[in-house]
Amino acid sequence: MIKRSDRKLNRSKRHRRVRVHVSGTPERPRLAVFRSLNHVYAQLIDDGESRTLAAASTVALKAKGNGMAEAAQVGKEIAAKAKAAGVSSVVFDRGGFLYHGRIKALADAAREAGLEF
Repeated sequence: MIKRSDRKLNRSKRHRRVRVHVSGTPERPRLAVFRSLNHVYAQLIDDGESRTLAAASTVALKAKGNGMAEAAQVGKEIAAKAKAAGVSSVVFDRGGFLYHGRIKALADAAREAGLEF
């Protein structure tokens, strides 16, 4: 019998593996990205204080278009909010998702808008 893999469980395992090495500080917060079926969410998190410094999502932006364009809008928005909060450098946490598609589009747009990671 062939056992079917559970995608959510596998992503959760990858995320736990990555989080051992990735942690946000006040100077370099963690840029956490979550991708659902319909939306993309991004947060700047200071893990020392367990505090969210800034957040952006396709829900809040009411973004229209295809997923890649929406993700790029979220990347630009989170970079603008980071600059307003006085943050220029972040640690990227892809959340167990593969670095391609909407995740890559968000990261590239954030880099172009001035975030360093």
